[in-house]
Amino acid sequence: MKKTTLILALFLGLVPMINAQWTSPGNGTTYTLPDLVAASNGVVTNDGNVFAIHSDLTISQNDVLQIDDQVSRIDAGNVLITIQGSMVCTNTQRVKFYGTTTEHFSLRFENATDCELKTMYFSDGAGIKLIESEVDFIDCKFVYFTRDYCNAVIDIFNSHPEIIDCYFLMNEGAAISSPANGQSSPKIINCQLDANVDGINSPQINLGPGGNDTIFILNNTIDDQYASYHVGGISVADLMGTGETKVKVSGNYVSDGRYGYNQQGMNITSVIEWNQFINNNNETNPMNGGSGISIYGMDENNKAIIRNNVITGNLWGITAINGFDIDLGTEDDWGNNEIHDNGNGGVIYDLYNNSAYDIMAVGNNWGTSSEQEVEEHIFHQKDNPELGWVTFIPFIGYDAVGENNTHIFEVWPNPTQGHFTVDGSGVMTITNTLGQTVLTREIDGKKNFELPQGLYVVKMGNATQKVIVE
Repeated sequence: MKKTTLILALFLGLVPMINAQWTSPGNGTTYTLPDLVAASNGVVTNDGNVFAIHSDLTISQNDVLQIDDQVSRIDAGNVLITIQGSMVCTNTQRVKFYGTTTEHFSLRFENATDCELKTMYFSDGAGIKLIESEVDFIDCKFVYFTRDYCNAVIDIFNSHPEIIDCYFLMNEGAAISSPANGQSSPKIINCQLDANVDGINSPQINLGPGGNDTIFILNNTIDDQYASYHVGGISVADLMGTGETKVKVSGNYVSDGRYGYNQQGMNITSVIEWNQFINNNNETNPMNGGSGISIYGMDENNKAIIRNNVITGNLWGITAINGFDIDLGTEDDWGNNEIHDNGNGGVIYDLYNNSAYDIMAVGNNWGTSSEQEVEEHIFHQKDNPELGWVTFIPFIGYDAVGENNTHIFEVWPNPTQGHFTVDGSGVMTITNTLGQTVLTREIDGKKNFELPQGLYVVKMGNATQKVIVE
């Protein structure tokens, strides 16, 4: 009887070890999930092409975790998967990576290299943390994440990921964030963000200082129309002067939130162009937000070049606070922004200069041809002698502006399947959303052009037009 009891005790003592955490040996092995079923001592199991991760799992430096078409779903509740080597997805069909409503998985990339996660559907996670790692996310969906592991779905520290064609929906925290004590320069392109950040007033893209590379935030849709709790759109901040942050914000649609784009701190240089900041008027106290664009600087080293945006229906159009170097258009390079019908308390505030710094804002469309009406919609030195001056004349529609001040041209068809025609006279330049010049040519009359799929800006003189090639 004693012998049987001893054997049973030894057996029971081994049970917890079956699903104990597992770490790969770091000898350069590439593991698929079927490989881990065989190697991980029960940490990974499967039922056909559905796999489960029962305990913490670490892929060591030099090793690779490969997700392929042998996998349709991964279930992982209340576990931490750490990637110190690489994780790559070679799957051609979307793989579902699920936690549960009560047990949430976490992903940690630490000094990881050459990671590419594509065509994944992540649900009920606690957060994905990148620490000095090379990780790209392509065509991934993220839903129902909590803030149990980090404050955002993807939290970035000293990393420079590409996040392309991804979808973030109904997550408790921000979609993407980086902290104030690191330097990260993500590329966030063609993503859709909706109803994230539940219960706190924070932006859906919330970035700290950038690294040596430029932060690119391009062609994203941030729409809070169906959210139960409205929050901010995009924020880039360096409150401690950590680095020299460069930002390109282009082609984004930010609507129905508490504010559109916020740039705050020091040593930030941005180009903000071809965006639509519309109806961001859900802040109940206008003193706390509601701007289409807000530039809040410590000094003139907070710089912004603002061109070709649509800013309407917000509590404030553009707010300029404390210190900055803002270029909303010069006589040689018009702003071509459409700024009108922004206001609160029954007053229109299309541009509010709340500082002693002057602003050049030439060549914009203020929704009226009346100089007096534009003046009434801009708050600056004329309203308070302690503030800086806003130079807004000439503006689009202003009676004193003749046709000789701008080159008029036409582009058709638009959108186009690749071929389009430009009819005009002068030196024409075409740039992409990265600001790179793809074509320069002097034309006189109609000329035909062909470009690959993308969004382009055609410029001739002070006039610009956006061309969409589908």
